[in-house]
Amino acid sequence: MTTVDVLEEVVRLRRAGRKCALATIIHANGSIPSYTSAKLLVRDDGSIVGTIGGGCVEAEVWEAARLCMETGKTRRFTFSLGQDAAYDNGLICGGQLEVFIEPVEPQPRAIIFGAGHISKSLCQVAGMIGFQTTIVDNRESFANRERFPDAGDIFADEYEDVFPKLEVNHCSYLIIVTRGHRDDMRVLRWAVSTKACYIGMIGSRRKALAVYKELEKEGIDRASFERVSSPMGLDIAALSPEEIAVSVAAEMIAIRRRAGSNWRSVTKSVFSAAEVQAVSL
Repeated sequence: MTTVDVLEEVVRLRRAGRKCALATIIHANGSIPSYTSAKLLVRDDGSIVGTIGGGCVEAEVWEAARLCMETGKTRRFTFSLGQDAAYDNGLICGGQLEVFIEPVEPQPRAIIFGAGHISKSLCQVAGMIGFQTTIVDNRESFANRERFPDAGDIFADEYEDVFPKLEVNHCSYLIIVTRGHRDDMRVLRWAVSTKACYIGMIGSRRKALAVYKELEKEGIDRASFERVSSPMGLDIAALSPEEIAVSVAAEMIAIRRRAGSNWRSVTKSVFSAAEVQAVSL
């Protein structure tokens, strides 16, 4: 398998929301069972693509690659294939090699439902901080390349028709900013059934509670809404579409960087039972 094949697999895994770690021989002296720049890719399920020569060296690199995926940190190893080591490893070479291992994180994807002013600003900000962006709106006059030149994908169709076309995984961020409560509800009904790591919905606390209660009547368990951030974004007193986009992006960064398991309790207070009862539809 060539270097190009290995790198293409890195891209495929990243787009699929999967982790991997790439090991590369960055320096070699003397005789080694491979060559400088040879690569070994370790997938999150332990399977491999490519090789850096086999033997116990590759086995040790495999173990280190698994650790790199867990910690998100790079590692560097130097192996001396002297006569004793060569005999033990089955590598009769006698040279030295240095291996650099780097974790490859999946590219996060922001799927923005609604193509209004906030969405336009959020698409720009999300792209700047490394998110692949997708715009979904049932109005072609809003969901188009002219308004969203930097978006990866744009869907101008009814939301329910678009849902099956979206690949949602643990690296997906769903942002609900449609033109009205009913459309927000249509998207949220589907969003809480996905594996997305973040679901944000525009609106006040009262609006969020009203939507939750309506969906509860349809049989959706209240616990499903604990994953929803609404009002979405960090509380920075944002007013303009641009400021709201920054606050939402900041919240997405906090999740992406795992900024403490209690980030939600710090930035938002949980809806009380009294609040839930206070909302009547």
